[in-house]
Order: sequence, then structure tokens, then C-alpha cells
Amino acid sequence: MSGPARIVWSEAGEQRSAHWRSESGAPPPKRVLVADDTLSADAAFRLASEGTGMLWRGDFQNARLLLQALARRIDKPRKVKKAKADAPSPSPRDAFNLYRQAQSQRARTLAMLLIEFDGAHRIGLRRAPDVVQACSEVYGAGDAAQGNYVAPLRELQGLIGAHEWRKNGLAIAALGGQRVHPHYGVFAPVRGDYMELLAQAPLPPALLSGGAAFDIGTGTGVLAALLVRRGARRVVATDTDPRALACARENLARLAPDGQVELLQADLYPDGAAALVICNPPWVPARPSSPIEHAVYDPDSRMLRGFLDGLAAHLAPGGEGWLILSDLAEHLGLRSRAELLGWIDAAGLQALHRLDVQPIHPKAEDASDPLHAARAAEITSLWRLVVKPADAGVL
Repeated sequence: MSGPARIVWSEAGEQRSAHWRSESGAPPPKRVLVADDTLSADAAFRLASEGTGMLWRGDFQNARLLLQALARRIDKPRKVKKAKADAPSPSPRDAFNLYRQAQSQRARTLAMLLIEFDGAHRIGLRRAPDVVQACSEVYGAGDAAQGNYVAPLRELQGLIGAHEWRKNGLAIAALGGQRVHPHYGVFAPVRGDYMELLAQAPLPPALLSGGAAFDIGTGTGVLAALLVRRGARRVVATDTDPRALACARENLARLAPDGQVELLQADLYPDGAAALVICNPPWVPARPSSPIEHAVYDPDSRMLRGFLDGLAAHLAPGGEGWLILSDLAEHLGLRSRAELLGWIDAAGLQALHRLDVQPIHPKAEDASDPLHAARAAEITSLWRLVVKPADAGVL
């Protein structure tokens, strides 16, 4: 097996190397130049566009400004050839694919500005911030003896932003304003619309009489905490991601301190059956382009279909499954409502009721967003699913 990736460059007449770190899973640039404050934004943009990494040796704050300048050049509106009058408009699916390609290219270009760290997560540049804690939360405790490593400045900014989220937390209205503290790489519940649905839906009598609940793909643990707040006496919360489980454990120690929630590392279901099973899978059936996108994209609707296919076998008598799902994928042409209903029916389930809400978020109001039409039409739903009676017809 090959060891950790390394990045190689020439500096002061010598060939040097260091460990390469990228949480997005990007490989190290094949060509790396040493850069400092004398590098112009236009020259940096040309190098980055060619895939040349720039290892920064100047002032740290100037590197931040240069990254902003690169982003402005990428995002600058370009003149587009006027389409022929009879040329068809791109389909929603094509618009989505073009959007993802553009975002992927943008990320690759911005990742070409590089920062070197010592093994203890310290940066030896002028005016560099103390990022030891932010890096330790993601990479683990540092040790100067481990040797230097190089990472993209843009990813470092992501680590710093995640550290601030983790430190300050996010107030959740459905939890009475209590805060959830997301960890890096764990989906942050920034949209409260679906939690309000969960707070409003009538609980199954089997749960109120002491039955257990399952939270499939718990993430930060916020939905498990909300179930406890609503009176669930026992919740089993699962996730496959060790980061998510660590995050949920930290949050639930505060939000459910009486031990009502049991955390398990499992792919979808734990053993047994429950009076209520909830799942908020990734809403968009597309392939993630990096490990940290798994909370947003669900290739081939794997998690959604796994939840539906296993639900009937894990529902106690009188139990319900609550599926929290946006119809954004339908507006993007990535999944149809008929497909979703077909999967529900094939799993031996039927919809008892559905609660809907139109989410309010900035992108839905941004007409310049390539996906504006889909975002503006989006509806988030809580599907109350039950086992279909033996004599029930097709949905």
C-alpha cells in the first residue's frame, strides 16, 4: 500500500517535500511554485487556472486577499454568445450538471494557493493566525515531530469556519433556542423548516406509550434531541461517520443528559423495531465530488431507498416512519415524484399523511443563481409512512 501523499517543490536551489493534506480528497498539484507578496492577482489566476500550485511565503493576510481576488476573477460574469432563437433552453438536469462542473472547477482553481504547516499545526508566516485548535479538531492533535504538511488555504478557511460553528453553535428554534454545535464535515442544521415539521407532526400512540424511536443518519443529533424534547423515552440514533457520531455524542450530552439517546455506528438500521423511525437523507441524488459532500448528495438515492426498503421490517405494530425530504431533486429533473411513490409502494408502505413547508433561504431569492427556478419552487415535506395493509391497492 502506498503511504500518505506528498507534495514536492523546489526552493532555494533545493528539492523539498512535505505531507499533503486535503479534506476534499484532491491530489497534490503536480507543479508547485513558491510565491509571495510580489505575485500579482492576474499572474496568480493564470497559474491557478493551469493547475499550478502556489506555495505561499509572504504575509498571511495578503494570501487571504489574493484568494479573494482569485474568487472575484472566477465569478466575474463572462460574455456569452447569444443563443439562436430556435435553440432549446438547457433542461433543469443539464443546468444542474453545468452548475456542478463550474463549482468543481472553481474549487480546483482556488485550491492552488497553498500554506505550509509544521507538525503541530502552526503556520510560520507573518500575521498568521493561531489555527492549532481548528486543525486539531479535524486532523487530530499535532506533534512537531510528525513533520511539516501542506494544505490549500481555502480548506484552512473551511476548518476555521467550522471551528467557529463548533465553538458558537447554532440556536435551534424547535429546541427552544438551545444550541447545536456542528463539527467539521457534519451537516449543519441551518434550515429550521424541516425541524418545525418534526415538531408539529402528531406522534404515534405507540411512541407515547413508551415505544422506542430510531433516528437514521443522526448527524449532529439534532433530530434525536427534538424527539426527546417531545417526550420520547428512548431513541437509538445511528450513523456511519465517526465524525458525526462524535458530534452527536457531544451535543446529546447537553441536549439529552438523562441518557435517553443511544448512539450506534451502523449503516441505516439498528437491530429491532421501533414505534417511530425518522430519516433525513441527503436530498440530491448525485455523486459527491469530495468526502465532505456526502451529507448533501446521495448517489442513486442509495440512502433514501435503503431507508424505505428496510422500514417495514423495523416498524413496531402501529408504528410510523417519518421521511424528511425536499423535492428539489424533482425540480432539477434528477428524480420524479412517480419514482418516489413507486419506491414507497414497492417497500410495502403507504403515506398516511404529508406535511409540507416552503423553505425560506437566500438562494431561493437570488435570480442570478443558475438553479434559481428549482430553488424557488422547492417544497420540504415530512412523509408519515406506515406499513401497507395486505389488501391495500397501489399508490
